[in-house]
Amino acid sequence: MGAVDSFNALPAERLEAELLACCAAPAWGAAVAAGRPFADRAGVLAAAGTASRELTWPEVLQGLSAHPRIGERAAGDSQEAAWSRAEQSAAAQTADDTTKAELVAANRAYEDRFGHVFLIFASGRSQAEILAAARERLGNDEAAEQAIVTDELGKIARLRLERVLDAL
Repeated sequence: MGAVDSFNALPAERLEAELLACCAAPAWGAAVAAGRPFADRAGVLAAAGTASRELTWPEVLQGLSAHPRIGERAAGDSQEAAWSRAEQSAAAQTADDTTKAELVAANRAYEDRFGHVFLIFASGRSQAEILAAARERLGNDEAAEQAIVTDELGKIARLRLERVLDAL
């Protein structure tokens, strides 16, 4: 049985848990689950992309609730926490103390300005790159930033969904 067949056959409870680990917005997981059965991997990922783009801002904020600040280690032994640690690990290894301190300050400024954590698809990026993006995004208006955050959340959810499929 292939990964997509296994995904299609997951019991509802396990599917819900897997999808919530990908994105903590229940509406996202419900939308992806509603697309079953999928014919192929591309169909699963397309449904995930559509679900991400259709999230309301309050639903995006639900998704953000499970993400630690960039540079902070996710606590716990959940799948989501493990993925978060892995996604940020390369960036954490490439930062010097000055960059780390500047990122803490940028996170604080971002949260003061927008009222939520700074979210970025961190995989493959250095902390210097993340810091530059945080500083740049501080200049965004609310609407522009909400669109970026929604897109970044979708990228993270997709990567995690790919991991789910790879593990089946």
